[in-house]
Amino acid sequence: MKKVLILVSMLVLGSSLSADVFEKCVVCHGKTGERAALGGKSKVIKDMSKAEIAAALKGYQDGTYGGAMKAMMVQHTKDLTPVQIEEIANQIGK
Repeated sequence: MKKVLILVSMLVLGSSLSADVFEKCVVCHGKTGERAALGGKSKVIKDMSKAEIAAALKGYQDGTYGGAMKAMMVQHTKDLTPVQIEEIANQIGK
């Protein structure tokens, strides 16, 4: 019984966390990824494919991707899990 409760708790916590995974992106990129962040220094991410978004986020994490906003994006992506990266890509990408 204890194992079942722990598993259910983890699933509920995980689903509530993943529901908010894009929220920290909205401030700069817009609710649907429609804005070029910080005065046009980034791409409009809603125009990117799912694969491009996932690759960009992974690249920011490992330092192999990015231009003017690279340092900021490394900080924003460093704690994303592979599942969260896929969730963002699926939510915003084409």
